[in-house]
Amino acid sequence: MGDRWHIEVDRSLCIGSAQCVDRAPRAFRLDTARQSRPVAPDTDAAEPVLAAAETCPVEAITLTLLSSGEVVFPPEE
Repeated sequence: MGDRWHIEVDRSLCIGSAQCVDRAPRAFRLDTARQSRPVAPDTDAAEPVLAAAETCPVEAITLTLLSSGEVVFPPEE
């Protein structure tokens, strides 16, 4: 069984660029306020979801491992 991630979108940062929706349309959608929301907060680890987080212009997306709570993205500096 592969890793599973918890997806969080910081709505105070989200600017509605829809980059996440473009990269991972099965994982993200924009609500009526044009802010991103995960389709399902807990999901299988997948390259499109990571790409969506990496391309967010304001780093509003956080991915954590469900099993341990370890942050996958954004990387700690």
